[in-house]
Amino acid sequence: MHGLSSVLMGGRQVLPLVEGGKGVAATNHLSSGAWARSGGVGTISAVNADSYDATGRIIPQVYQALTRRERHEELVQYAIDGAVQQVQRAYEMAASELNRGIGALNINVLWEMGGAQRVLEGVLERTKGMVNGVTCGAGMPYKLSEIAAHHGVHYYPIISSARAFRALWKRAYSKAAEWLGAVVYEDPWLAGGHNGLSNAEDPRAPQDPYPRVRDLRATMRDCGISDEIPVIMAGGVWRLDEWTDWIDNPELGKVVFQFGTRPLLTQESPIPDGWKARLMTLKPGDISLHKFSPTGFYSSAVRNPFLRMLEARSERQIAFSATATGDHQFLLDVGVGRKKYWVTRDDLLHAREWYGHGYVDALKTPDNTLVFVGTAERDVIRKDQADCMGCLSHCGFSAWADTDTNSTGRLADPRSFCIQKTLQDIAHGGDTEENLMFGGHSAFRFAQDPFYSNGFVPTVGQLVDRIMTGA
Repeated sequence: MHGLSSVLMGGRQVLPLVEGGKGVAATNHLSSGAWARSGGVGTISAVNADSYDATGRIIPQVYQALTRRERHEELVQYAIDGAVQQVQRAYEMAASELNRGIGALNINVLWEMGGAQRVLEGVLERTKGMVNGVTCGAGMPYKLSEIAAHHGVHYYPIISSARAFRALWKRAYSKAAEWLGAVVYEDPWLAGGHNGLSNAEDPRAPQDPYPRVRDLRATMRDCGISDEIPVIMAGGVWRLDEWTDWIDNPELGKVVFQFGTRPLLTQESPIPDGWKARLMTLKPGDISLHKFSPTGFYSSAVRNPFLRMLEARSERQIAFSATATGDHQFLLDVGVGRKKYWVTRDDLLHAREWYGHGYVDALKTPDNTLVFVGTAERDVIRKDQADCMGCLSHCGFSAWADTDTNSTGRLADPRSFCIQKTLQDIAHGGDTEENLMFGGHSAFRFAQDPFYSNGFVPTVGQLVDRIMTGA
């Protein structure tokens, strides 16, 4: 495509194409190694990556310990061992190009994952000379620059606003300016997975990314950052001929593009065949921006029966008071045993109706509400909360926190779900309809793009070649 050529980023000559890092286990050495071998930036997810035994089989991440704290230690060890193996394998795949200074391998971590700092340090310690950079989002990773500089790798913060980048730069990143590889602008309305939608922004009112990226570049210039440090546009990027006004645009400086959704459907992509087949069936509007994640962040996923179940669960919800007060004058008489909860007349009638439909257990939430669930659903919620292995720094679902007390101090929230369980399941062959299935808002285009007609699944090399033509 005219105007598109390789760029210098993180000290490497790379195509302006970055593979989005998708955990848990949705990007691994196969996809990332192939992406780097094709001259782009391959991104290995270091979020609970898979490990392999001596025969090359994936080691199931089973937790033996009795306490959450001990299971959390098991999780951190799985995470480090898995990411190290993924990096080593990806490097071997792409060594012919990497050794010539072409292409790059990054690792992606979620700052809000449990033990994030320990995992990152542990991986970088054991992969010296293989990893070019660390991409990191979900939270405000102030320590990212310090860790990256200590290990001699570049850092790629993921932000969704100029304001967030300014805060990171002023407080921390300016002290390690030379290791800034690029700034990833992840559009909160277009990107798949968790995103950085702030309380000031309306999830139902998407904003045009161009002015937001223009403001980010202006902020970077204010901070004294060269236009040669790229902004990486992430979210909603499908074909580059739709972004021609961004390329070689003096207002934006150097721009590189991240592809998160399209690399899911390649021969090297590690996701199961059932997931790949499901991608081919998506229609416009099938991706939902929702707030059920136990991280507390908004995230985008396929609106499948799993997500609809969470929507329905939250709709069976009523507010209560501990005493008769205001319009809460009616004693709830279903789903709560001998406990006393005062509700409105309308909510009492709703609760009786739900009870009659088999939603016989009322579970308390941290917000002084009750949600009504069936007995089997209640048992799953309770078991998943009890089995928590501390995969997040703060988990709304189980009330785990990666702190001395290992508690958020809030009630566990039955409106959420165990994210580790469902992501591990879908990545390793579980039902695509009964698990969380992350996806970007352009995923419906698989069914419309002639490149994928007749069920064609490209290699990573074929996909990179196709993208470089503009399509």
